[in-house]
Amino acid sequence: MRTEAATGVLSALWVLIALPLAGAAVLLLAGRRADRWGHVLGCLTSGTAFVLGLVQFFALRATEHRSVTLHLFDFIPVGDLKVDLGLLFDPLSAVFVLLITGVGTLIHVYSIGYMEHDPGRRRFFAYLNLFVAAMLLLVLGNNFVALYVGWEGVGLASYLLIAFWYDRPSAATAAKKAFLMNRVGDVGLAIAIFLLFAQLGTVSYEGVFAGVDKLNTATLTTVALLLLLGACGKSGQFPLQAWLPDAMEGPTPVSALIHAATMVTAGVYLIARTNPIFDLTHTGQTVVCAVGAITLLIGCIVGCAKDDIKRVLAYSTVSQIGYMFLAVGLGGPAYAIGIFHLLTHGFFKAGMFLGAGSVMHGMNDQVNIRRFGGLIRYMPVTAITFGLGYLAIIGFPGFAGYFSKDLIIEAAFDRPGWTGWLFGGIALFGAGLTAFYMSRLYFLTFLGKPRWTDDVHPHESPRSMTVPMIVLAIGSVAGGYVLKALGLFEWLNPVFGLAPDEHLHAERLSAAAVTAMTLVVVAAGIGIAYAMFLRRPVPVVAPAVTNPIVRAARNDLYANTVNEALFARPGQYLARALVYVDSRGVDGLVNGLAAMVGGTSSRLRRTQTGFVRSYALTMLGGAVLVVAALLVVRVG
Repeated sequence: MRTEAATGVLSALWVLIALPLAGAAVLLLAGRRADRWGHVLGCLTSGTAFVLGLVQFFALRATEHRSVTLHLFDFIPVGDLKVDLGLLFDPLSAVFVLLITGVGTLIHVYSIGYMEHDPGRRRFFAYLNLFVAAMLLLVLGNNFVALYVGWEGVGLASYLLIAFWYDRPSAATAAKKAFLMNRVGDVGLAIAIFLLFAQLGTVSYEGVFAGVDKLNTATLTTVALLLLLGACGKSGQFPLQAWLPDAMEGPTPVSALIHAATMVTAGVYLIARTNPIFDLTHTGQTVVCAVGAITLLIGCIVGCAKDDIKRVLAYSTVSQIGYMFLAVGLGGPAYAIGIFHLLTHGFFKAGMFLGAGSVMHGMNDQVNIRRFGGLIRYMPVTAITFGLGYLAIIGFPGFAGYFSKDLIIEAAFDRPGWTGWLFGGIALFGAGLTAFYMSRLYFLTFLGKPRWTDDVHPHESPRSMTVPMIVLAIGSVAGGYVLKALGLFEWLNPVFGLAPDEHLHAERLSAAAVTAMTLVVVAAGIGIAYAMFLRRPVPVVAPAVTNPIVRAARNDLYANTVNEALFARPGQYLARALVYVDSRGVDGLVNGLAAMVGGTSSRLRRTQTGFVRSYALTMLGGAVLVVAALLVVRVG
């Protein structure tokens, strides 16, 4: 593509956001008149955005600098704060655009069949379009304010989608929980933006990154930790991970959209985009690594104990995003490795979530894997596509996850000092746990003997659902090969200030050693799951346990209990105390003054009788008092 033609194509970057945003507006404003064709419009706008994004991706490759900034208009010209609404299309935002619109379009198509009989299908597609538009603004904005607008737009759309079946109390509660916990992280992001503007006088990426080396260590660390807090909220990382599994209360396509390709990856994008800040604070990078390592363990441990197919996948997402945080926290070439795993994860996790929805579609919306079994004979397409995603996530050689996760483990071991052994060991142990709980999920769902209830008649899903699953399964198999063949690391490295050919060079453990150790722990996890769930009869009711670790895992490691004890209840008590002070103190004072004035005036009003004789007597009394006072003064 010629440079002139490429420039012309890239000048239409704003259309990427405008298409799904316009689709959402039309579907919401048209009302029931759009019920018959709303789903078609939703898919068309998202699909067109993907095609346009693909054309612009190749146009970017044809440019000399591989970074294009498009000024749209002056957004906030107030005093010293001048924010231009502009778009930045560079290698990092380009791969996110393709992931968001590509996987998002497949989820749109899948939703045609999944939501076919739902009376609110048009509204559902409007929310999907809104979600995609907000996520595109988040990754394409060229400054922190545009990022924040997209950030909040994603939060709003996720609330609407999780609470789509708002007549269900569990869905309404889950949406409120997600909204509130995300606000905690959003406060951190907002304060970080305030600090950057106060210190540097700008919120543009170019201005901030050019002047960030002038900040002192304390300010840099504070900003980095506040950015991390925002990332933890949006990506469901420790200690703000409790909302993410509850988001399963929304329709299954929502779970795939939030957990695979869009919302949960926003935190990873934020840290990767602000790499010049994290590169200057070793403390900030260490905390990011620690958060990622803790979260991946939490996700793995809880995933081993859940029987709800969607919740197992949800905690799997928590764990896999933890791997990505660990990678971007390591810095250097590991930034690109984290994005590599984010892209491969988008394929296999979206495919498995859509597979879970297909299983529910054929099993009367049941989600308990203890009530499944033997479905491979009745749902072969779902079983095969889900199985390919399963092999990818456990890192089976040749599949997408094998290429990306092993590199993260290798980079973790290569970190200098004792923390390298710690983070590498945790990542390696997490790989074994992942193999165990994902094998457990697959064995109990698709293999073994049927354990269905009498009202269930398993059947394969329609083509509108299976075709997106097949496409994503292909990505689960070939995604690693394709991304490496396209030179993903060379493409991304300039964004992170690295030479195009700079790669991870293991100094502590060789790549072969890491691969060997990983395969051993993965094989051990599969073997244990096989012995426990295929060689033995599986009870349809989870047995009571006395093991404190299993009990804690079934209770989400008491994350909700801790949040309620440390934040929810104190917040309720504080609110009640403030209400008491307001009603009895502030309102009491105001009402007391009003009562005093009213009582005094009513008593004074009684003296105004309207009778002349009363007024004459009052005047006489007053005169007598005046004369008496004068006499007293004169005598004195």
